[in-house]
Amino acid sequence: MKKIPPSDSNEMFDVTARFPFDESWKFCTGAGVSIAIIDSGVDTDHPELEGKVKKSFEAVKKGKKIVFEETDPEDSAGHGTACAGIISKIAPDAEINSIKVLGASGLGDGHAFLAGLEFAINQEYKIINLSLGTTKPQFSAPLHDLIDRAYQAGCIVVAAANNLPRPSLPSVFSSSLISVLKNVGNDPFKFGFRFGEVIELTAPGVNVRTTWLSGGYRKLTGNSFACPHVVGVIALLLEKYPYLTPFQVKSALYAIARKNESDLQEDS
Repeated sequence: MKKIPPSDSNEMFDVTARFPFDESWKFCTGAGVSIAIIDSGVDTDHPELEGKVKKSFEAVKKGKKIVFEETDPEDSAGHGTACAGIISKIAPDAEINSIKVLGASGLGDGHAFLAGLEFAINQEYKIINLSLGTTKPQFSAPLHDLIDRAYQAGCIVVAAANNLPRPSLPSVFSSSLISVLKNVGNDPFKFGFRFGEVIELTAPGVNVRTTWLSGGYRKLTGNSFACPHVVGVIALLLEKYPYLTPFQVKSALYAIARKNESDLQEDS
């Protein structure tokens, strides 16, 4: 999956240094960038999501093994549809793929979660949206291994922090993924970066209006909805600079966030 840029390209080496001065990526649409949403499914009948979801998969238990089969798109809880709506609003031409691991109550089995993440990595999706997590310690080691695998394969994993004051996995594995906490803003480009903290990025996640089941909309609050804001932004960056590695994407986000903070200080 790793792509090596042409020999005459310097994008791999100087792109992050230029981000504070070049905002052309904001005019991209996410075209050509594949995204996996591991969640409760996506309602593709919603008018704003029509034609946006390329494939839908669902966890199926066969004996002791969990496999993923392509199924008719559906969302059993609304959570995945909400995340898809946020991503689609920012990156309307990105390719969304739904990997369903959660049931009607928005809950799911940790083993299905692991299997869904492994499936997304094997499918070589460029960005993986994890607006879910687990606090069970027995999943720490296998999750850590999968996140490292994703990083080495060039998959950019974005994970929401726990809404409760308790660490959740895999958001605390911040060295190999991008972890996100909600803030009260409403501009997806005005995200923040908490350098040195376990949960590094902050993005809009309070009273976010987004798609819901049966063609509806809801205003939702939570770290789950900050996560897809960052995924959408990354899709724009990757359309503009397709050879960015996960490390370079995080560096670019940090550079943009510093510019945001500088602009805010100048305006105050």
